[in-house]
Amino acid sequence: MSAVATPIYDYAPPRRAKPAPFLPTTRAEMAALGWDECDIVLVTGDCYIDHPSFGMALVGRLLEAQGLRVGILSQPEWDSAEPFKALGRPRLFFGVTAGNMDSMINRYTADRKPRSDDAYTPEGAGGRRPDRAVTIYSQRCREAYPGVQIMVGGIEGSLRRIAQYDYWSDKVRQSAIVYAKADILLFGNAERALVEVAHRAAAGEKLREIRDVRGTAFMTPHGWMPARDWAVLDSSTVDTPGRVEPHPDPYAMESEKQEAACSDPAAPQPIRIQSKAERIAARQAERQRTVVRIPAYEAVAYDPVLYAHASRTLHLESNPGNARAMVQQHGERDVWLNPPPIPLTTPEMDYVYGLPYARNPHPSYGKAHIPAWEMIRFSINIMRGCFGGCTFCSITEHEGRIIQSRSEQSILKEIEDIRDKTADFKGHISDLGGPTANMYRLACKDPKIEQSCRRLSCVYPGICENLNTDHSHLIQLYRKARAIPGVKKITIGSGLRYDLAVESPEYIKELVTHHVSGYLKIAPEHTEEGPLSKMMKPGIGSFERFKEMFEYYSKQAGKQQYLIPYFIAAHPGTRDEDMLNLALWLKKNNFKPDQVQAFTPTPMALATTMWHTGRNPLKKLARTSEKVRIVKDAKQRKLHKAFLRYHDPDNWPTLREGLIAMGRADLIGNSPNHLVPPQQPGEKRVAGPRPDSRPGQRPSQPRQPQRPGQGKGKGKQAPGKRRMG
Repeated sequence: MSAVATPIYDYAPPRRAKPAPFLPTTRAEMAALGWDECDIVLVTGDCYIDHPSFGMALVGRLLEAQGLRVGILSQPEWDSAEPFKALGRPRLFFGVTAGNMDSMINRYTADRKPRSDDAYTPEGAGGRRPDRAVTIYSQRCREAYPGVQIMVGGIEGSLRRIAQYDYWSDKVRQSAIVYAKADILLFGNAERALVEVAHRAAAGEKLREIRDVRGTAFMTPHGWMPARDWAVLDSSTVDTPGRVEPHPDPYAMESEKQEAACSDPAAPQPIRIQSKAERIAARQAERQRTVVRIPAYEAVAYDPVLYAHASRTLHLESNPGNARAMVQQHGERDVWLNPPPIPLTTPEMDYVYGLPYARNPHPSYGKAHIPAWEMIRFSINIMRGCFGGCTFCSITEHEGRIIQSRSEQSILKEIEDIRDKTADFKGHISDLGGPTANMYRLACKDPKIEQSCRRLSCVYPGICENLNTDHSHLIQLYRKARAIPGVKKITIGSGLRYDLAVESPEYIKELVTHHVSGYLKIAPEHTEEGPLSKMMKPGIGSFERFKEMFEYYSKQAGKQQYLIPYFIAAHPGTRDEDMLNLALWLKKNNFKPDQVQAFTPTPMALATTMWHTGRNPLKKLARTSEKVRIVKDAKQRKLHKAFLRYHDPDNWPTLREGLIAMGRADLIGNSPNHLVPPQQPGEKRVAGPRPDSRPGQRPSQPRQPQRPGQGKGKGKQAPGKRRMG
């Protein structure tokens, strides 16, 4: 399996055709294009908006550019197979995704309650996609056309590619490919795999027989191997449970004795010492013929330590430069995961984002309000990926840690296209960003180090000395973008990585002076070391340093601007005292958060592993490994959220009861030093939340009070979804 990839624009298309105004969604639209069938039919849980921020549009236009006829079934009714026949049987395959979000996250709140709205649906209407949409859509495709080939992907398929804990059913579920009975699953940003698989399918290969493409998963008989020279490693030998030891230099000589023997002139047959380049090449060749077997679904479903171990192993095998194939048994079959895809180069990114998008919703929606579209219609994605590694976030698991950036020319051209081709553009570009606003063109200083690295984060517990934190490319991009005629204002809407920003005061000055529209979103997530260490987030000192610089440059620019900090309640590792200290910090700094969220376990995230197993996968695991405090009790979760909105009178009864249970009644009163006022006449009392102790137990005596500020540690957001990093 080669680590050298063919550029996605170098494949010879089977036919060339003029791009369609919109990819067809009905037989009538197919007829207008002169088509009698589609090569590929894409099924999505989102409405069809022909814009590169929406996965199906990007995938559809990319396949169209390969000379394939592509149709889209957008939000089909799923109670029967008939809607899935609307475009006929595809010549090659159905491509199925839940949409831009996992369907369960899209449909349910952190408290498992159904949402009444859906940002990816006209008029924000809820209920337009099924639970576990990848599975349901795939089943309906096969009912419509028995024997049809099915490819699944998108973020739902990507995050559920192995056995994963599912918060909404509170159990470990099998890989999505098992439930969907699909022929192949694509994970990550899958343009490279998609193009290769599509061309091979067009040449006559069956999807189920394509087993050598990076970024793909498939089912095999148990014990299947690609060839006899492949080696199988048990995951316990790759990451042996036990003490955490420093990683040895993988390129060092085995011993001084061996080195001496190699250099001894008296030795009868001296051994030639391999060069470093030769040793690297040999190791890479060996890794490409190695598969790591992680514990089976039947094991991880009932053993928390094995689940946490499998999760840790998966994340350690995530660098495309050194990741090995992985396999996990499911019953009598195996789910085989090839190594992650090779990231796109800058020319490839330019190619993908330069395709002929209509940049509008499909005309069938008329003038319907589509919340996600309204949010991003004047924003531009300049990069993808995130090396932050925040344990609660799914961006790294899906897009990878290596930043993939577009060129300046590509970005500036898209701004000009918005200006020239959008009738209601008023001169305001609402974002130049991505998963993180300020990781544009940041990368490891040495590609060889990057290829061999197995760190889960480039910025935790501190910024890696090998990471380039130079923001000059982004500063230059900002200056050129706002100099474009017709552009009156450019603001940054994506979440900012403040621990990187403080490394470049010039960037903060540029941002604050020209690109903040009164408020800037930022995500410290917490103030206390306990939860921050489980989030893999920097201490609050980094945020306070950024806040000081933000206020200084705002004053220098003569502007009154404010930070909007985001915090997470009930994250693994959080105590009641941690939330109390956070509330006191918020009050001291006069922050009154409006939108707050409780931790939601998302598929495959490391924090979800903590939530499910009660163990810390950031460290090597054993039966006696570190236990993590988990906040699952509904009343305690409510208390933690109430601490974030200490200023809301609706939360005061909950906070009073909680403070009394914690032995901190001294914080109830009417002075500025108190957190909440005393009970008001006629105010309704609430049932007291359970103070945290050992899970499920009430302490036998009151907990000792903790002083305000005690236990303090050291000191982003994509359009349409909560993204913090």
